[in-house]
Amino acid sequence: MTTIGRRALALVVLALFSSLSIAAPAQAWQAKPKPAPAAAKPSAKLDTVEILTSRGRARFTVELAVTKAEQERGLMFRKSLAPDRGMLFPYNPPQRAAFWMKNTLIPLDIIYIAPDGRVLSIARNAVPHDETPIPSGGVIRGVLEIPGGRAAQLGILPGDRVLNKIFPKG
Repeated sequence: MTTIGRRALALVVLALFSSLSIAAPAQAWQAKPKPAPAAAKPSAKLDTVEILTSRGRARFTVELAVTKAEQERGLMFRKSLAPDRGMLFPYNPPQRAAFWMKNTLIPLDIIYIAPDGRVLSIARNAVPHDETPIPSGGVIRGVLEIPGGRAAQLGILPGDRVLNKIFPKG
């Protein structure tokens, strides 16, 4: 190969490597979209909860948070919750509990339900991202989380009867 041929070949190779080294860093720095956290996806286990209030029946389609992982995740990362939806956390055996709003993006009403199926207490409009524990105020058999403000709108009060298979009939 002649000197001119070698120089031409060297320039072609140099040009190829130059274009690759310029393109590669740009691709490496492109932001990759983050997948939504698993918590943002609704649970596949659905059930119904009805609350007998002085105004009538309030009915909710609820996701069941049965496993420890489901209970720890709860409604974290959700951007919305329909007015007739919620999440039910059953506890067996009954126990004292406290919830917080870490990583929860929307206000919630947290309804603590006594072992006999009556509303024990209600934390109304729990503040998103607040890490302050919200205690049940006694032993509970379940917790119902619904959109913030719905308990007041529907007239749900302590002492109201909650109907679901985890609570005794009566």
